[in-house]
Order: sequence, then structure tokens, then C-alpha cells
Amino acid sequence: MIKILLVDDNLTFVTAVKKFLAMLPDAQVIAEAHDGRQALAQAAQWRPDLVLLDIMMPGLNGLEVAKLMQAWPQAPHIVFLSMHDNASYRAVAHELGALGFVGKADFVAELLPIIASLVATGGAHPTGDSA
Repeated sequence: MIKILLVDDNLTFVTAVKKFLAMLPDAQVIAEAHDGRQALAQAAQWRPDLVLLDIMMPGLNGLEVAKLMQAWPQAPHIVFLSMHDNASYRAVAHELGALGFVGKADFVAELLPIIASLVATGGAHPTGDSA
């Protein structure tokens, strides 16, 4: 089972993603956050395997959150979910070690293979430790 933290300030989108993920037998949303500071607190508390992270949020943005999380001894995998899908954001996501960058308009088709890959590897963290 892949434990997921969902981070987005758009509550309508959060609801849609949760409904989609609820249909996947090997994925479970264990917590959600609606801004960057909440995301850090929830991730520290719940230790998810995967953080689905919006870029544009109040307070700390998703890129700042990802940079802080990547410094953790057992950093979660990160996939950016954003409506701001452009080459520069994708490049920064790659530099931050994100598993992927998914445009919100295409999240269903693009997120499935990423989650399937995590399930196949047992949700192993980038440090090599499994959850």
C-alpha cells in the first residue's frame, strides 16, 4: 500500500484527486494539507511514501516544500501536480528529484503509471529504505 499526502489549496481539486485515488487498491490518502507549512507538518507526522504537491500555494510554495523535504533523512517521493505546466517548472521539479510533474488537466492518465511504478518497488524511498 502506497501512503499518500495530498497537498493543494484548491479544495475542489483535492476532492477529485481523493475520489480517483480511492479507486486504486494499492494507494491510500493518509492526510491532506492546503498550504506549504501544513504540508511539512503533515509529512513529518504521517511519513507518507508519496507527496502529491501543488506548486502555487499560499505561504511556502510547492517548490520550497519539496526542497525542504528532500533534506530529510527519509524524504518522501514527490510528484508535482500543477496547472502551471511549463518547461521551467518541469526542469526545477527534475532538479529537486521529483518522480514526476503532472499537469492537473491530465492527472488521471499521468498519475497511474507513477503510482504503479511505486507499487512495483514497494514504495521504496529515494534513500533506499522502504516505508
